Amino acid sequence: MKAFLEAGSEITEIMVGVRPMYRTEMYGHEVYAVQTGYGEIDAAAGTQLLITYTGCEIVLNFGVVGALVPELRVEDLFVVRRALHYDYDVSQLDPVKKYQYEEFEDEFIPLDEGLIQLVTEEMPEIRQVSVASGDKFVVDPEEKRRLASLGCQICEMEIAAIARICFRNQVRCLSIKCISDTFDGDGGDYNKNVIRSASVAFQVIREVLKKL
Repeated sequence: MKAFLEAGSEITEIMVGVRPMYRTEMYGHEVYAVQTGYGEIDAAAGTQLLITYTGCEIVLNFGVVGALVPELRVEDLFVVRRALHYDYDVSQLDPVKKYQYEEFEDEFIPLDEGLIQLVTEEMPEIRQVSVASGDKFVVDPEEKRRLASLGCQICEMEIAAIARICFRNQVRCLSIKCISDTFDGDGGDYNKNVIRSASVAFQVIREVLKKL
């Protein structure tokens, strides 16, 4: 949110219930911003509030992530192709795979293909990734290896909820992520790098808004 608020636009704060929302104009678009807070529950609530209150056409998510593989470095940038909610499992009840929601063809929640293509055409060097998304800050190397074995390169705590809420509301969703903590990092890495890495991700969002 700091990156958004310091972007140089004239910003109006709106209270929606107990949650602040911010409105501005950017590159000919009416833009609303909300900071969801940590975790899938707050992310789902914040995303639904944003969609319901604004009637928005697109949700542009940006934020920081942890690396699940050793070669990734702080400020590496990614566009999210799909998200895995690794805390979710109803496979013992329903005819689905572990981690799978029934409305998707497999255990991954897809993001908007057209928006991903827009980003990759403008930034051919940006990497497309799968994200492990769940309700914990992951520092244990063994847990990172386990999540990487599921086909994910980075981990965080919100995008599975954001992407699914957008899907259910038929709103297009894009997510730009930037590394704040490496495979060998911990909470100290996050605290040191979060503001800078979030600002790097937000610069991509600004470029996307110019092209929409």
